[in-house]
Amino acid sequence: MKRLKVSFLHYPLHFKFEAKTSRNALKVKDSWIVVCESNSGTIGYGECAPIWGLSPENREELKLKMIELSASSYPEAIDLKHYPTLKFGLETAVKDLSTHNHILYDSEFSSGKVGIPINGLIWMGDISFMRAQISKKLNSGFSCLKLKVGAQNLEDELAVLENIRKEYTPEQLEIRLDANGAFDPKDVIGILRRYADFAIHSIEQPIQSGSWSEMGEICAASPISIALDEELIGIYEPARRKEMIEAINPQYIILKPSLLGGLAACDEWIKLAESNNVGWWATSMLESNIGLNAIAQWVSTKRTKMKQGLGTGQLFSNNIISPLEIRGEELWMCDQNWDIPASIEQQLK
Repeated sequence: MKRLKVSFLHYPLHFKFEAKTSRNALKVKDSWIVVCESNSGTIGYGECAPIWGLSPENREELKLKMIELSASSYPEAIDLKHYPTLKFGLETAVKDLSTHNHILYDSEFSSGKVGIPINGLIWMGDISFMRAQISKKLNSGFSCLKLKVGAQNLEDELAVLENIRKEYTPEQLEIRLDANGAFDPKDVIGILRRYADFAIHSIEQPIQSGSWSEMGEICAASPISIALDEELIGIYEPARRKEMIEAINPQYIILKPSLLGGLAACDEWIKLAESNNVGWWATSMLESNIGLNAIAQWVSTKRTKMKQGLGTGQLFSNNIISPLEIRGEELWMCDQNWDIPASIEQQLK
């Protein structure tokens, strides 16, 4: 194991609009750039970007663990099992040490030859706001939309879906829903049946995580495919992961490296899912372009045709300038050079 120096630079990300989910509304998101330096002076960058209340770590625990890592000459030896956002940040920063121009994985995507198909994300808001987002995404060429649901009046949400289906058939447009655990287990099947009238591809986490028996019953009875998201958080042991997948038997799982302990941990989830005939796709978790870059390059090495949730790079007014850009419904690596903001460079001096 090599000697390494790790430091953490706080870099809050500012949303261009108030990003609403069924849990809360976000205007600013905490993020730390993980700076890893080798004895030779080579620097690698990663990102630790928790969502408070969703990530297993709390703010004070995370800061204490950052201090511990910063004081160690061998940070990779420190157990980060219960600190998945930190584990992802350190893992990718160490990997970035040996790269040129932040190319973590050699693929046709990272060389700018192909793009990664992604879904268009529609945030919660009043109906006119949601409709405006939908119109913009459709005009940009997206053939898959993901709508956040569960915070508005159900009839209003159904009206939005009805309007979409009046113009676009299921063959023309795939619709995914994300409930973030918003529904009561006793009501959820009735709600899902109403959504199903509009040929929905899948819905993420219809009820709160932790109720494996109820979720298993929902997966068996639902007219819409169920994708587990929050359900995967905090399950670190392989045997426990297997137990959960077999107990619930979902149609899909959603992989967020910042929540699940990094890219290697997500590789383990993929192996488990595929051995149980469970589909998967990956999404970013509101990271800056540093975290998004690592996730996108990792996904590009997988043999999957599923549209990924990697369109969050446009959400922030102060995102780090990178070669990542969205063309139509695909994420691409373009000729643009990386530009670590002056505020970060100043902190490194």
